[in-house]
Amino acid sequence: MRVAYGVEKVRAAERALMARLPEGALMRRAAAGLAAACAGLLGRVYGSRVVLLVGSGDNGGDTLYAGARLAGRGAGVRAVLLSPERVHAGGLAALRAAGGRVSADPGRDIAAADLVMDGITGIGGKGGLREAAVPWARAARDARAVVVAVDLPSGVEADSGAVLGEAVRADVTVTFGTYKPGLLVDPAAGSAGAVRLVDIGLGAYLPATPDLEALQHADVAALLPRPGAESDKYRRGVVGIVAGSARYPGAAVLAVAGALRGGAGAVRYVGPGRDAVIAGFPETLVHAGPPSKAGRVQSWAVGPGIGDGQEVRQALDDVLESEVPVLVDADGLRLLDRERVRARRAPTLLTPHAGEAAALLGVEREDVEAGRLDAVRRLAEEYGATVLLKGSTTLVASADPEVPVRVNPTGTPWLATAGSGDVLSGLAGSLLAAGLGARDAGSVAAYLHGLAARRFVAREGVPLAAHDVAAALGEAWRDVLGG
Repeated sequence: MRVAYGVEKVRAAERALMARLPEGALMRRAAAGLAAACAGLLGRVYGSRVVLLVGSGDNGGDTLYAGARLAGRGAGVRAVLLSPERVHAGGLAALRAAGGRVSADPGRDIAAADLVMDGITGIGGKGGLREAAVPWARAARDARAVVVAVDLPSGVEADSGAVLGEAVRADVTVTFGTYKPGLLVDPAAGSAGAVRLVDIGLGAYLPATPDLEALQHADVAALLPRPGAESDKYRRGVVGIVAGSARYPGAAVLAVAGALRGGAGAVRYVGPGRDAVIAGFPETLVHAGPPSKAGRVQSWAVGPGIGDGQEVRQALDDVLESEVPVLVDADGLRLLDRERVRARRAPTLLTPHAGEAAALLGVEREDVEAGRLDAVRRLAEEYGATVLLKGSTTLVASADPEVPVRVNPTGTPWLATAGSGDVLSGLAGSLLAAGLGARDAGSVAAYLHGLAARRFVAREGVPLAAHDVAAALGEAWRDVLGG
């Protein structure tokens, strides 16, 4: 599992570690790791051209010391000093002693560089790049050089993942000690490129509970439900699906498709899409409704394509009054009553996209997309529910603010297609029925859903449709389990 910590926790850990090390030792560790990463990217260091964009403080110092190491190996290193009066004196002296120089013509040097190191601001940077730094960040973007961000791309916010102005767009980010939330959450993550973590000995000084975590294959494999020798279809869990309408019968089919591949033993469908569901999946148990009369279930997934109207509202109320975990998606979110959700004793999992989240919070969609981490935390707190916020970075937040937010590392832009969210709803609802908690069910469903889409596109080389995602879920399971 990858974990990320916010700025204050990182700084506290750095202070604790520096108290046990000789002065300057921690910076030298970071610079050594940074220089090694840059050398690997260059391939041949001797004769290469490297430009350092150097701000003030320790981030600039890391950059200068790393540049000195590369200069010592024969690279031609030039430093662009953004704040000459506040440059790290020791780092600049080390660079000059190794043969590096301060750039006399930054534009020309950047245009000719093989690698540009972004050390303008560190993890404490707020509000985008300062005006004086913008031309050099743009020049680096337009050059043929590999752009390497030092710890975090300058101009992005470490804690929130927000980008509130101009920012450096890196090809690679070399980060120290631990991941920072902004490296894993869009829009900032989109500026980070490939992220490489350098161990500087910080781990022992970080708190046990991170701010953010990202599951990996082994974590998901440990959570996947597996039937035992005494399992039958009912012991494995039954998921109820309330989805689809006369206008959107496909939503019912796609939600059931996801549910059938989510580990539960059986799927009950309630709604007007019965004929379409049975035609596609004859193993489904169907019922005319209401949901409370359909038979026993261990979870409900409600909302995809259900539309509006009194009968739909009654079905949603019926589901919310049940004492089993409930997932609410799509049209169900538009009809949701916050106090009713907060009053539930059983877990509730909400799965909005940015527009639906904005409506639930009473803000603009752009506000959610610019601050996804803040939005998912607010939603979870206000509704007393687990929230899966879909999008370019899918996040899962518990109602308990002390529990780390999970960020999903799988997926592909091709998932932005009609119906893919319906598949995700059925899948997550099935995992709830199989016994996973709301946070785990949402996280595992997002992981498998994104992995299935990625595998399909890689294999077929063509755009995918929602039913392709459902069909590829078995391959995603095998991949996670190492089969």
